[in-house]
Amino acid sequence: MHTTAPFPRAAAVPAPDWRELATHRSALLGFARRRIYDPALAEDAVHDVFEAVLSGRATFVGRSALRTWLVGILKNKIVDLVRERAGEERLTVEEGGDDVEWASPDPRPDEVAEQRERLARTLKRIDRLPQGLRDVMIRRILHEESTHDVCNALGITEENLFVRVFRARRHLLS
Repeated sequence: MHTTAPFPRAAAVPAPDWRELATHRSALLGFARRRIYDPALAEDAVHDVFEAVLSGRATFVGRSALRTWLVGILKNKIVDLVRERAGEERLTVEEGGDDVEWASPDPRPDEVAEQRERLARTLKRIDRLPQGLRDVMIRRILHEESTHDVCNALGITEENLFVRVFRARRHLLS
């Protein structure tokens, strides 16, 4: 049994200080606003990135540019935010000048049917992908296996995994 890590770990580079992070703030905020249409939530996501970096929960190892690494963290924060808010659609009705909000926790039956049809179409498209791309999509995206586990199971590098996921997504969107 193979007991060593399949990828050598890079030594951590000194953590960026807040001044260095501040130079990337506007780019990160723009990225977040293009994906989160609520400016306050976009600001919170960027703040969470900086908090993770400055608190040491995220460690920069220098395998990419600092901004690329920060955007990667931001993408994960956005995914976490979407997962947290899933099923919590807000409805706003103006009533006497005041906004009244109701939480809509469950989708309507027609929305459920539409989602199921979309899912069935997507799964069929995944089944038609070339085997290498299909295996990556099923393991990493659908089954949410860790990067490490997928790389070991398929005998590929982490970089190759990301390339395959990118290519599979492009195939599905085309």
